[in-house]
Amino acid sequence: MWNRNILVLGAGRSSAALIAYLLQQATQHAWKVTVGDVALKHAQAHVADHPNGEAIAFSIDDARAGSPAIAAADVVISLLPAHLHPEVGKLCLQNRKHLVTASYVSEEMKQFDAEARQLGLLFLNECGLDPGIDHMSAMQVLDRIKAEGGKTTSFESFTGGLIAPETDPENPWRYKFTWNPRNVVMAGQGTARFLQDGKYRYIPYQQLFTRTTPVVVPGYGAYEGYANRDSLKYLETYQLENIQTMIRGTLRNQGYCRAWNILVQLGCCDDSYIMEDIAAMTHREFMQSFLPADEPAEKLVVNLFSLEPDGEEMKRLAWSGLFSDEKIGLSKGSPARILEHILNKRWKLVPGDKDFIVMWHRFRYEQEGKSKCVEAWLTATGNNEVHTAMAKTVGLPLGIAAKLVLQNKLRAVGVTIPVTAEFYLPILEELRTFGIALQEREVER
Repeated sequence: MWNRNILVLGAGRSSAALIAYLLQQATQHAWKVTVGDVALKHAQAHVADHPNGEAIAFSIDDARAGSPAIAAADVVISLLPAHLHPEVGKLCLQNRKHLVTASYVSEEMKQFDAEARQLGLLFLNECGLDPGIDHMSAMQVLDRIKAEGGKTTSFESFTGGLIAPETDPENPWRYKFTWNPRNVVMAGQGTARFLQDGKYRYIPYQQLFTRTTPVVVPGYGAYEGYANRDSLKYLETYQLENIQTMIRGTLRNQGYCRAWNILVQLGCCDDSYIMEDIAAMTHREFMQSFLPADEPAEKLVVNLFSLEPDGEEMKRLAWSGLFSDEKIGLSKGSPARILEHILNKRWKLVPGDKDFIVMWHRFRYEQEGKSKCVEAWLTATGNNEVHTAMAKTVGLPLGIAAKLVLQNKLRAVGVTIPVTAEFYLPILEELRTFGIALQEREVER
């Protein structure tokens, strides 16, 4: 009855647009879409009663139960947590199935490259928003500059998942969780590495949120960006080995980083130990536990960081409930886990909320003896708290890539990412039909 079967693993917050797209494609092409999740009800909610869809219970921890689902598929899309992708990869190799993910290529995933190539399988990673659309949109411009005789000397790229202007207007962070909350709390840990003006630069975690890059997006205003962990690994990938500046980072609204840095410096983002006596602890007592005395937490934070009592940083911390007497509601956890739990009470998208994606690139290059600069940007707004811009910009590239695999329109095999025209031309072209497209302007250097 079905010509092809697509298996989607994971039915969480980023899956709505992907599954909707695939079910639409399945109707046109007589395909089947199977959605597997450890919580069957989550898969059922997305599939509903669609005639081309099926919801199943799936746990990667049960290989015997999981293998038949993968064996029955033609291509597997994994939206599981990134550390589980290698387990999916093993099953895909065993059953000779293609794999598509939105996550960074891990060292474990790289080990599958030779066998995947030998079997003629595509293991496509980094095909979401960031990483994903950022790669493809950047490479399209970089390849064009090169084709026109230009030589790129500087590339900067920042992407952020924020909230739309009309959403939660009292929220001073202008931010809510639109992606995995744990990833937000743990963001930037380690040392950021990048290239600036021909010099290698390093930013340790304790300095990351104090060393930001100002970004102005035409029509949308001013933002600030902080460096991702390792921009250097993309020098070869982007064929920019002789470039002077290469930095990739995360975009936030102005003021976010100064307030978040307080939580970093206090130790609230530490995930290396379990705190004691959490069951009876309040939000305020959580903050107090990182402070040097029993005076009011607000006063200590103000003094410790030389803040204004009614300044923007304190407004952000207070709005998030960090000084409230509400019980945390956990029996145990690391500081990072507890902070995530507290923030999720105010930072979770609620009915009526809309998120907002902003991506910005800047390319500096030399052409015919002249120095030139192009800025490019992309935005997307969610429909509601379920059909989010994050879900669209992560899910649609995955779905389009899976469609291309099933239509035998991709020649690439092995463990790879979408940085060649084979990937970016058809994927970006179709994304444009959804209103997701890069705009460009030349600016003075």
